[in-house]
Amino acid sequence: MEQEVRGTCPSCGEEVDWLYKTENIPYFSDILIITCSCPDCGYRFSDVQNITTNEPVRYTFCACCEDDLSVRVVRSSAGKIIIPELGVEIDPGPACEGFVSNVEGVLLRIDKVLDGVLIDGDDIQRRNALSLKEKIVNLQNGKGSITLIIEDPHGNSLIDSEKAEKGTYCPDNS
Repeated sequence: MEQEVRGTCPSCGEEVDWLYKTENIPYFSDILIITCSCPDCGYRFSDVQNITTNEPVRYTFCACCEDDLSVRVVRSSAGKIIIPELGVEIDPGPACEGFVSNVEGVLLRIDKVLDGVLIDGDDIQRRNALSLKEKIVNLQNGKGSITLIIEDPHGNSLIDSEKAEKGTYCPDNS
């Protein structure tokens, strides 16, 4: 199902189209994808919501070759992303948006945040950001490996690969 709904941009108040689309992720469940983009002020919104409820879950996936970068990743608005090798932890917050992407897309999202650090950070933060950006480029070129972990107390996130280890998320024992 796909439906466009006319609504108001929360940033500037102009009329915009909100797109609501359902999609079935095989062996997972049905999800609702909500997107909006305001042509006037540039406001963008996207969220992924699970239509059903599930048990808490923790996925662990080793991306150790270039093909692994194309593995589908579904992160709900409650999902936490951890990449130990990069020292990255992305905690959900009140403005957290879910997404459907792939491993490379997750790395690109991190890279985009690092661009902001290069502009606004101090010298040490900029050096660290450049180092992380270099690691991301190496990973995109098939050099090195990472462990992608998603923890979701609502069970609505997924790493869609036979190589992904699925376990129960226990906040006290992560």
